[in-house]
Amino acid sequence: MHAARGHVEALCASLSVPRASDYRARRDVAHPPVRAPRPTPPRALTPDERQQVLDVLHAPRFVDLAPAQVYATLLDEGRYLCAERTMYRVLALQQEVRARRAQRRHPVYAAPELLATGPNQLWSWNITKLKGPTT
Repeated sequence: MHAARGHVEALCASLSVPRASDYRARRDVAHPPVRAPRPTPPRALTPDERQQVLDVLHAPRFVDLAPAQVYATLLDEGRYLCAERTMYRVLALQQEVRARRAQRRHPVYAAPELLATGPNQLWSWNITKLKGPTT
């Protein structure tokens, strides 16, 4: 046992690594920490409440607004569903956290391909992308 400890001490000293780091690494490999699943907080929204928040966020009058604006509008009307941050969490669970306004998507255009099979068939200001007989 002492010989093995001396070997570890010499090895750690030659590598300038503390012995505790070596022992900690060995312990973590042999016995990785087991984490229990996080318990649900007692004040978390129920699935019905989450669906109600989603319904409000998907309503035609709120569909193009950020959760902060929806939250403020609902408070002005005297209605409180949940915190603003909770609205973001509910949207994140549905993978809907993005710009909520209607945005035009640019179509994907194929780059024109220029191919010259002989001299003086194609003129361009940049010849680095022209395909020739060897490419």
